[in-house]
Amino acid sequence: MLSLFSARKRFSTWRQLWTWLAEAERGLGLDISEEAISQMKDHITLTDEDFQVAEAEEKKRRHDVMAHLHAFGQVAPAAAGIIHWGATSCYCTDNGDLLVLKEGLDLLLPKLAVVIQKLATFALDHKDLPCLGYTHGQPAQLTTVGKRACLWIQDLLMDLRNIERARADMRFRGVKGTTGTQASFLAIFQGDHDKVEELDRLVTKKAGFSAAYAITSQTYSRKVDLDVSHALASFGATCQRIAGDIRHLAMFKEMEEPFEKDQIGSSAMAYKRNPMRSERMSALGRYLANQSKNASDTYAAQWLERSLDDSAIRRMYLPEMYLAADGLLIVMDNVVSGLVVYPAVINRRITEELPFMATENIIMRLVHLGKSRQEAHEHIRVLSHQAADMVKNKGQDNDLIDRIRKEEFFAPIIDQLDELMDPKTFVGRAPQQVEKFLAEDGEVRLALRPYQDVLKDSKTVELNV
Repeated sequence: MLSLFSARKRFSTWRQLWTWLAEAERGLGLDISEEAISQMKDHITLTDEDFQVAEAEEKKRRHDVMAHLHAFGQVAPAAAGIIHWGATSCYCTDNGDLLVLKEGLDLLLPKLAVVIQKLATFALDHKDLPCLGYTHGQPAQLTTVGKRACLWIQDLLMDLRNIERARADMRFRGVKGTTGTQASFLAIFQGDHDKVEELDRLVTKKAGFSAAYAITSQTYSRKVDLDVSHALASFGATCQRIAGDIRHLAMFKEMEEPFEKDQIGSSAMAYKRNPMRSERMSALGRYLANQSKNASDTYAAQWLERSLDDSAIRRMYLPEMYLAADGLLIVMDNVVSGLVVYPAVINRRITEELPFMATENIIMRLVHLGKSRQEAHEHIRVLSHQAADMVKNKGQDNDLIDRIRKEEFFAPIIDQLDELMDPKTFVGRAPQQVEKFLAEDGEVRLALRPYQDVLKDSKTVELNV
């Protein structure tokens, strides 16, 4: 991703665009020599010397496109007089940006698919492991570790579809001239509308796009950047959500991100196992989620056919969005490849809370055996308050079940208490939901099919810092 947004890639892409334009114009009858095309093709990638020439020229001209046009003409002298023929600066800058933005999404999508695949494996491995659910930050009805992971997968699937759609919707600016009217090309081809349209089609095809925008101003609409930013910002929000869950579970000691043998959690507190990877995900996710505001403001601020107040900010937020998304996928891959689950801690936390949750089942079973529902409720209410007092005010374990065992009223179900307290009877259809969600014909597998070649060769991403 760093290479994609490098200066060498940017300006070499401009040269490629100039070459495609010259090739198409020559093919449509304009007087451009084969030597000119050949020299252009031989110097697509900028050298360090080319950068020096362009830098000196830009300092004098204060115009990056003209500076690089000059530098290209120096190494392709046979083409110097025809480079950029009929084009405007945005032919290079905007078409170049679209090429990079599309390629960037092509880099992100397989990495996202790999993360989803690894989480799917984790979910299946833990589909039957009961754990406390939490609503309002408080213990709630049990779920399973695998079912909770499916919540993350479902959100990531939405991100995958959003980014795929943004990628599929992206078109080329094409050959449109200074204000999008193609007037310069109409003049070059002496009023031949068909040749102007064919030129647009040929260059669009050479760039690898299936279509160009039919309507543009000097630029492609900055709504395109906004659309892409929304997809990436939404992914950033997902990363924050997942990282927050992992950090909370680490706080409960139920689950941890990978923690290496020689890793240090704190310079002062040697025992600490800080979830620094997940915290990094939270930070990068927050940054990415907020970048769509820049794209929105930039789109809204455009005047009529174009204003240049979009230029400097787009050079910052476009690469930073992609780099943040790429960084998030690298960290998330590392985290989900090595998630550690602590079943004993999870079971202890269930044991602390399950007696209260089991009371409804106990009441229903007593009523089934002929006891009064109201009497059963009152007995449970009194004993529950006594047990809660032991937990909250005396710091002792929840002894509600022991209290139930000692009361004659509950004698009919004493031998059934172990069955009524089995955590697996409290998770509903969570295991079956996981199985269906991740089945071969389920939505996860269907969404991942286009990425099978990447998935079968995927490895764990290592972090250096």
